[in-house]
Amino acid sequence: MEDIDAIAMLQDPVRRRLYEYVAAQGREVGRNEAAEAAGVARTLAAHHLDRLTEAGLLESGSRRLTGRSGPGAGRPAKVYTRAQAERSVSLPARDYRTAAELLAEAAEQAGLDAGLCTAARRRGEALRGTAAPCGGLEEAMEMLAARGYEPHVEGVEGAENVDGVEREAGAPAPVVRMRNCPFHAVAERFPPLVCGMNLALLEGLLGAGGPVRARMDARPGECCVVVESSKNNVD
Repeated sequence: MEDIDAIAMLQDPVRRRLYEYVAAQGREVGRNEAAEAAGVARTLAAHHLDRLTEAGLLESGSRRLTGRSGPGAGRPAKVYTRAQAERSVSLPARDYRTAAELLAEAAEQAGLDAGLCTAARRRGEALRGTAAPCGGLEEAMEMLAARGYEPHVEGVEGAENVDGVEREAGAPAPVVRMRNCPFHAVAERFPPLVCGMNLALLEGLLGAGGPVRARMDARPGECCVVVESSKNNVD
């Protein structure tokens, strides 16, 4: 299916709600859960989820949602996750990805990592403008979400306010991880170069000397950079 046809499928409001919910979870989602989240019947949700899978926007599989195995565990249920493939449309057609990959290849071969990071940090500072350094994790999440990183908090389960939350002794400090890397396609081919650029960009965007900091902590399926309180004693 052409990218423009796949994206056009999201024009349907129910289908779009289902897609956005599944994409935001960062895990497998069953039909019942998706239907409840979208406020529709399970049969309607199943129809739209399968259409989204056919379009390549979601991926489907099956597993037992009870967590049990063996006799009496029940039949495997169909589950959905966001597809890894990217979809984009430009009119007229443009090929910025090829240009980015060529530039990254040339920069890597010429050993321009430091210069690229310097430029990325300056760009982050320019995006922040005259604003003070980011004031906390909540503000950082708003900034990251606006740039497509899809941030989520790890370490503060169920907390609405991650700044200043009282934690038990030994409990992990909250860390903001990101389900999406805006530079994913190029980062896959040139990880050290592009991940370093990404880190420098976010350092400039968040600002130095504030209560939050960005650091590298690569994990499969997520952005290579995380954001945390600068008071966290993590190297």
